[in-house]
Amino acid sequence: MATPTKRASPPNPERPAQSVKPVKPVIPVKAVKPIKAIKPVKPVKPSVAAAAAEAEPFLRFHHTVGLRKKTLSLLGTLEQADDATVHRDALSALVVELTNSGLDAYFMTPLRRAGAGFIVEQSAKLGMVGVQQVMGSVVRQIVGRMDGPQLISVSVSIRQFMR
Repeated sequence: MATPTKRASPPNPERPAQSVKPVKPVIPVKAVKPIKAIKPVKPVKPSVAAAAAEAEPFLRFHHTVGLRKKTLSLLGTLEQADDATVHRDALSALVVELTNSGLDAYFMTPLRRAGAGFIVEQSAKLGMVGVQQVMGSVVRQIVGRMDGPQLISVSVSIRQFMR
């Protein structure tokens, strides 16, 4: 049996010439033994609330590996603490950092990709700094007044966003 080879296309002046490699012959596959029947596993039923949450549309953003590690570490510490209120300041700082990361992912990154220009980008950055300062102040005041169960609830919500 003859070994098939690739046909060379006509030379393109914009593309450098490439060497053509012959195609390797196909090797026949050995017969495979039939797989034994596997007992089906019962699927785990999600809770009604989880199923409802899965059905709804959502939007998430990618954040840095470092921020993810920091988030998981703080959430674990907060959830295991005897007194979660000790971690109010750290949680509020984390919420502000995650919010800033989200604003960058949803607004600044698309603006840079769109090539809106230096002046527009600088104006947007200035506006985002103002938004972040106001939001940061509000987040710190609200999280700073939460009790233990409320802080745990915020932690659980952040985990649900992370998947």
